[in-house]
Amino acid sequence: MASISYKDAGVDIDAGDALVERIKPLAKATLRPEVLTGIGGFGAVVEIARKYKEPVLISGTDGVGTKLKLAFQLNKHDTVGIDLVAMSVNDILVQGAEPLFFLDYFATGKLELNTAEAVIRGIAEGCKQAGCALIGGETAEMPSMYPDGEYDLAGFAVGVAEKSRLIDGATIQPGDTVLGLASSGCHSNGYSLVRKLVEISGVDLKADFHGRPFGEVLMAPTRIYVKPMLSLMETLPVKGMAHITGGGLTGNIPRVLPDTCAVELSRSNWNWGPLFDWLQTTAHIDPAEMYRTFNCGIGMVVIVAADHAETATAHLQSAGETVYRLGKVIAHDNLGDQVIIK
Repeated sequence: MASISYKDAGVDIDAGDALVERIKPLAKATLRPEVLTGIGGFGAVVEIARKYKEPVLISGTDGVGTKLKLAFQLNKHDTVGIDLVAMSVNDILVQGAEPLFFLDYFATGKLELNTAEAVIRGIAEGCKQAGCALIGGETAEMPSMYPDGEYDLAGFAVGVAEKSRLIDGATIQPGDTVLGLASSGCHSNGYSLVRKLVEISGVDLKADFHGRPFGEVLMAPTRIYVKPMLSLMETLPVKGMAHITGGGLTGNIPRVLPDTCAVELSRSNWNWGPLFDWLQTTAHIDPAEMYRTFNCGIGMVVIVAADHAETATAHLQSAGETVYRLGKVIAHDNLGDQVIIK
């Protein structure tokens, strides 16, 4: 019987080795003092941050979803890694976690070295923005599993918080203020509908859209809110946060509210921008459906006491965030919706 090599099976061992060598300096640039061993071994070793008296680990995992299809279509792979990191670190942030480290999973049919490096450069950039270490991951080459030129991504983040300072929304009460931090676009949710609208409308992804190519607007990476929010949490008590992902405003804000509370938001209090105008107009989407499908210009919701709202707004603005006073917390009778947008 004739022997079959990895090359015969379509697996490029040399490309994999070359990718590891390219990844090492990218990962090294993200390291934190807690990382004892990183890329290269069978596992990475991370010491729990010593500044915490009662450290609690908080983890999250996510992917980029069908936004990857646009990346393939546009041959643009340098920002989806940022999306990957953002989806997990923003999720653990809302419980008060400081992200410590991140691992990624990159799977493809045939490893294209430059494409994989572009993706992982984005992951490293996302880790820098979040202040966490890229300590390892998995690059899987699986011939015939994926169409040529395509890949899939998943990521896993671990953070740490002081047990006594976990944020769970328990102290939220009527009268508190609801702030919103502007998103950079659709982030990483709603892209099955976005791609369908692009197809139906026939819009040219290279055409100018308010000063930028439309495809570039659609591919804008998810904003990472970690550093501004960690700084705010050191300044004043944050009662609750909601990362606005799949399910939109109406699906995510209730996840942090006590049963006795709802929020009343004023649509006139924030600008959701031309992209969401285009989506609503092109698809003739009802406003309620917009709020359930997209972030509608708000990537993170922050709830603070009313007398802290002005200070919180100024602090976040000084850190580069666009902040809107969306509305307030009201009493909830357990009968109606917990998110009311007027």
